[in-house]
Amino acid sequence: MILSLQNEKIKYLRKQKGNKFLLFLDNPKTIHEAIDSGFEVKELLISLENEKLQAEFEKFDKILTSNAIISALSDTKTPQGIIAVFSMPKHKLETPKTKFLVLDNVQDAGNVGTLLRTAKGTAFDTVFLVDSAHITNPKTIRSSMGAVFNLKIHELKKSEFLEFAKTIKTPLITADMGGENVFETDLPNTFGLVLGNEGQGVSKEMREICTKTIAIPMQNNLESLNVAVAGGVIMFETIRRKQ
Repeated sequence: MILSLQNEKIKYLRKQKGNKFLLFLDNPKTIHEAIDSGFEVKELLISLENEKLQAEFEKFDKILTSNAIISALSDTKTPQGIIAVFSMPKHKLETPKTKFLVLDNVQDAGNVGTLLRTAKGTAFDTVFLVDSAHITNPKTIRSSMGAVFNLKIHELKKSEFLEFAKTIKTPLITADMGGENVFETDLPNTFGLVLGNEGQGVSKEMREICTKTIAIPMQNNLESLNVAVAGGVIMFETIRRKQ
């Protein structure tokens, strides 16, 4: 039992919030999803007053604590009485065997999470986050609706990805204005889809390593779509063709 915010463990955990290798979850359903997906629980804290959650997570080692400590470790305005800390798995960097997604400097965590959710639903099983919003960002986690636990996700700097890309035999295709109509052009069965920053699009360095540029035709003089919407349209187009 820990009831003081000045406890050394609590002070350490508060400092670790934002660590991209640690995942802080405060939703029981999401915590169960992480556990069921094989994520390792490093710490589990439950409110002393919440007997229902204590029973629900009875088989796990846990720390009983105060609502004040739960609030201090949570990112939501109304915490549900639980905090679970997980280690993020580190996947081997290798060429994906299925379709994959590359996010080039996508900064909005909601966009990243939404794209992860769509990637899961369309079998883009590997995702490279290149200088993008972190996977452990609470907004990323919430908007992904659990997809983060079922994808092979790599966080890389652009220089690291560009070096790794030299070893990838699978074609990289980017989405940008002026490209070929995605609904009329040929697409390989396996490829990497490169999506760019919300304001600047795909960077010059990333465009140069792509073999094709595709675009979604617009009506009513609209220039572009939100990156998460555009990515969803393209990823689901691959499912439509397969069916």
